[in-house]
Amino acid sequence: MVKYRAEITKDEEIRYISHLDYAALMQRAICRAHLPAAYSEGFNPHMKIAFASALAVGVTSDAEYMDMELTEPLCQPEVFDRLQAQLPAGVKLRQLKLIEGKHAALMSEVDLAVYSLQVPLLGTADAALQAAADFNAAAEFVYHRVTPKKTREIEVKQYIDGKAEVQVSGAELNLAIRIRITPAGSIKPGEVLAILCHDFGLPADPAQALIHRQALLSKGKNLIEIV
Repeated sequence: MVKYRAEITKDEEIRYISHLDYAALMQRAICRAHLPAAYSEGFNPHMKIAFASALAVGVTSDAEYMDMELTEPLCQPEVFDRLQAQLPAGVKLRQLKLIEGKHAALMSEVDLAVYSLQVPLLGTADAALQAAADFNAAAEFVYHRVTPKKTREIEVKQYIDGKAEVQVSGAELNLAIRIRITPAGSIKPGEVLAILCHDFGLPADPAQALIHRQALLSKGKNLIEIV
């Protein structure tokens, strides 16, 4: 058995597919590439692949990660070329690296996500900067996440690493946020933007935002560097 870790992009063409559909897309690409994928045993065997932190629908990314296990020790250039050739528009294989030694589950290694958000400015630059300053100065803020089954209270600031940074460029707002990912949970970048708009007066409409994940990190390193 041999394991590889892939760094993959998720671009505009597939920003609205769910994480489950994205996982299925990658499985089909592996099959079309005729890679000797390993499968679990039992009544309902499944391909031995694993993904890092799931991306919200509508968000693009330069930092998607997948671990896959093969039954034969194919060389890295061959695996890379065969898989890349079968990926659809909107998905690009950036790096592929052999996993050596033992590693924790991919999802458990992630502790920080870095996002950039772009949204039209609906007010003044001063109002935008003040909203960000007020949010950053708040010691805590409780957000009520509503789902079909329940409403959950989340203390948002425990998941924000550093400060939310806002820049104004003409009629556009650019927001940079770093979000901690913990065993107890996390917060979505879209939720942070909604909080800034609805509770701190950021002059923008969250529904118009373009959200992009720039990095997934483990102790300051991206997930390819640590294998």
